[in-house]
Amino acid sequence: MNLDLIFPSSFSNGVDPEYAVIGRVARRLWAKAMKNKYGANKRAQMLKYHIQTSGRSLHAQEIDFNDIRTTLQALYAIYDNCNSLHTNAYDEAITTPTEESVRRAMAIQLIINKELGLARNENPIQGAFIIEELTDLVEDAVLLEFDRITERGGVLGAMETMYQRSKIQEESLHYETLKHTGEYPIIGVNTFLNKKGSPTVIPEEVIRATEQEKKYQIAMLKELHKGNKGKGEQLLQKVQEAAVQNENIFDLLMEASKICSLGEITNALFEVGGQYRRNM
Repeated sequence: MNLDLIFPSSFSNGVDPEYAVIGRVARRLWAKAMKNKYGANKRAQMLKYHIQTSGRSLHAQEIDFNDIRTTLQALYAIYDNCNSLHTNAYDEAITTPTEESVRRAMAIQLIINKELGLARNENPIQGAFIIEELTDLVEDAVLLEFDRITERGGVLGAMETMYQRSKIQEESLHYETLKHTGEYPIIGVNTFLNKKGSPTVIPEEVIRATEQEKKYQIAMLKELHKGNKGKGEQLLQKVQEAAVQNENIFDLLMEASKICSLGEITNALFEVGGQYRRNM
């Protein structure tokens, strides 16, 4: 996608301009596919979708700023008439969200929906030149990506050549490079730094497992191994055989998980499939 005619640059982040029209594009593509490919009725052509704000845009430095980014992303989602919305907590970059931070995250969408008058109108920014232009550009880019996947044998064929994973890794590396060089400014992280050096600010409550909880989990794992000793080998072997034969292993995994630990199942799959390493 080339947005340079509209914006000087475009980066893969949660507040990029194209995120303002994701819902519009999804609804348009869904309606066309359901009508033209599947002959669905009008009701089936109506897409309902959920939005979660961008975890990538959360940073450990100046974590209070994360709420500002999440608020802007929530505006994108609500203005685009999403059906449901999850707003990230500001401290998710460093810990499991606390009760206080979750309440703040919920307040973001409540204030927009209950207090911001413009949000009472569905799709308040539709019809604007930039929104219509972005919608067309993003739709064209998505359809082009569909063509690339089709050329590789569809979703499954593309997965075999790791096409999707490679694209995600390339975008991630590009974003991280721009962030570290400062070409992509992130307030409080690589520009407009705090006079103290924009340190990672630890909130009052950081959720971590206690020593007692850790020892309990280790003891439970030992008891699991002890109680099911010799029972899981056959199940794990069936999982391995199914994996090698490229069969659906879901049912076998469900059975194995009743008496085997996650580590045992993971190691069994590593033995036949190897362990993934990023190839950048």
